[in-house]
Amino acid sequence: MNALLGLMQRHPLIFFHLVTAFGALLLGLFMLLRRKGTRSHRLLGWTWVALMGSTALASAFIRDYRLPNVLGYTPIHLFTLTVAVMLPLGIWYVKQGRIDGHRKTMRGLYIGACVIAGLFTLLPGRFLGSLLWGTPMSGIAG
Repeated sequence: MNALLGLMQRHPLIFFHLVTAFGALLLGLFMLLRRKGTRSHRLLGWTWVALMGSTALASAFIRDYRLPNVLGYTPIHLFTLTVAVMLPLGIWYVKQGRIDGHRKTMRGLYIGACVIAGLFTLLPGRFLGSLLWGTPMSGIAG
């Protein structure tokens, strides 16, 4: 808990990224498990879109110069690009009435940008991984 408070105080953008990503992870799971096409699905869907967009936007300004990188952008930043392209595409699909395309795009975004990217954050040496595994952290919040 102290590590999260320290992160919030020293690196508010990273804390914001963590909160919005976790919110998208939880809300996305809820959305996948519930009935689709309802008014509440649309409202919660727009909330998920806002969380995903906020998470991706914040990540565009987070750099890591320790890992293999290009100008501070590491391979995990490819998820940022994926969200920037696929999130508007998923919205476009539903606006065009192409529900199957919408469903596949949003499910793929959830699995890729929430679940898989989230698993990468649990690696030792990364902030969340260090909290989980109790390993020394060489990252920014250490």
